[in-house]
Amino acid sequence: MTTSAYHDDDPVQRRFNWPLWRNVLAFGRPYKGWFALLTVVAVVLAGCEVALPLVIASVIDTIKNEPGTAQLGTHLWLFTAVCIGMVSCGWAFINMAGQIATGVGYDIRDVSFRKLQQLDFAYFDRRPVGWLMARLTSDCSALARIMGWALLDAVWGTTMLIGIVIAMLVLHWQLALTVFVIVPPLVIVCRHYQFRLLVTSRAVRKANSHVTAAFNESIMGVRTTKALVRERRNLAEFEDTSTRMHDDSIQNALYAAAFLPLTTTLCAAGVGIALWYGGAQVITGPMTLGTLVAFISFAAQFANPIQEIARTITLIQGAQASAERIQGLIDTEPSIKDRPDVAASTRPEPDTIGRIEFRDVTFGYDPQLPVLRDFTLVAEPGQTVAFVGPTGGGKSTIAGLLCRFYEPTLGQILFDGVDYRERRIDWLQSKLGIVQQEPHLFSGSIRENIRYGRIGAGDDEVAHAARVVNAEAFIGDLPDGYDTEVGEGGSQLSTGQKQLIALARSILADPQIFVMDEATSSVDTETEQLIQAGIERVLGQRTAFVIAHRLSTIRNADRIVVISDGRIVEQGSHGELMKRDGTYAALYRQHFVEERLLSGND
Repeated sequence: MTTSAYHDDDPVQRRFNWPLWRNVLAFGRPYKGWFALLTVVAVVLAGCEVALPLVIASVIDTIKNEPGTAQLGTHLWLFTAVCIGMVSCGWAFINMAGQIATGVGYDIRDVSFRKLQQLDFAYFDRRPVGWLMARLTSDCSALARIMGWALLDAVWGTTMLIGIVIAMLVLHWQLALTVFVIVPPLVIVCRHYQFRLLVTSRAVRKANSHVTAAFNESIMGVRTTKALVRERRNLAEFEDTSTRMHDDSIQNALYAAAFLPLTTTLCAAGVGIALWYGGAQVITGPMTLGTLVAFISFAAQFANPIQEIARTITLIQGAQASAERIQGLIDTEPSIKDRPDVAASTRPEPDTIGRIEFRDVTFGYDPQLPVLRDFTLVAEPGQTVAFVGPTGGGKSTIAGLLCRFYEPTLGQILFDGVDYRERRIDWLQSKLGIVQQEPHLFSGSIRENIRYGRIGAGDDEVAHAARVVNAEAFIGDLPDGYDTEVGEGGSQLSTGQKQLIALARSILADPQIFVMDEATSSVDTETEQLIQAGIERVLGQRTAFVIAHRLSTIRNADRIVVISDGRIVEQGSHGELMKRDGTYAALYRQHFVEERLLSGND
């Protein structure tokens, strides 16, 4: 277990990026009617909250000046109307804001996920899964909260603050100006502590993710830890991570503990000023008792809108990093895509793929470090071409280029004499069947995973595909047969069983070209024989490119190509290469000896 660098990858931005937020606010356009209605509701709600102390003040003055109860009925109805208005507006506010937040969150996730489907492999090579998951979860949620709640809280808070100020100035401007002395320190305290609470809360969440990752890594790697006697070292590393979370949590708790008492104290100071100055005014006569009561209520409420406005500004600042990441994802253009003229072309695509040619292809994941150099190869229709050679030689790169997951830096890949960049990507990839060394299965049943190759396939077609690749035998032994759940990533199946399911999935798609990337390297000999028999049935007259780890699986290939340092060292059939007694023959003899030794050890 290693402790990753502990730092805030996404610091809170203090400066607003207005062009960025204009793009984000565009997600709210489908809900502009709701926004307008919700703004009205927020203003009415704030008005009701400002009106309530005024109604109470009127009741007090009426009782004092007119001891009878004749006027109280009117005030009671007014009080009731204001309370009903507050409750109704509060319900509507929460309901509509929740719907807007949910809708905007859905739209942002939909657009972001749609973009992820369009991006090329190179994009995912450069970004870890956790980073991408955060974009579609926490970042989308942060922006949805801003759109649904923060902006509207700002409307409510601003309206209420303006209403309180106007009401106090109208009632008694001298006392209002006296009470307003608490505003500057209240604003400073709210702004300061809201920002600190945001920063420390983010630090706690980040520390929590480190702790969770440490737990997961320790549990998953417990056998390695014990085998290497790393328990003490792992404990020390975990204690360091846990201590950071403890310290951040304490700091967050201290800020939270200090914030409420400070705002309460300042509001109490405002109430005290109102009582001191206003009480004197009531005694001497210029002010009524009801007005004093209203002032006390307004002074006590003063902190609420200021806190909401400060919280909203802080949340927007905190969400700006999320907005930048989401907008960055949405604005990303895939490096591999159809050219505009190809995408707009109405020219019919050919139904079949025949001759495949790599012509002087050079490629590197880093352009300065080419993996393939001037690679040239021709595969005729129906041929099986196998690639062998040392790890890192470029075998899997050839498969990635063929599938157009990547494109040549220099040179061309031609299908029937036409550069494949002259064809649409979906045309090519719909004709491919790919089986990888570690095939990915999706959560669900075996039937659903095989049908993933062709969604509209019937149960009989699914069963036929499994039968062709020799997967039906083990499926029949499972308690629920084709309805057996495979678990996350196929965790309930062995590697060989996953390979057979992936092979069945590929055959169900009925591709013209098969690409097999070390499809039998992680299975036992018996399962390998099943897979190999399934592969031979699958290939038929299809063109196939096979990357082999076990050389025994490619003896029947039409052509075997030995790759080293991105170049072809030699090529030919198994018999031809053995007679040549070169690199392939040496690799084959070494492999044969290793197989014999392993068999002997067994």
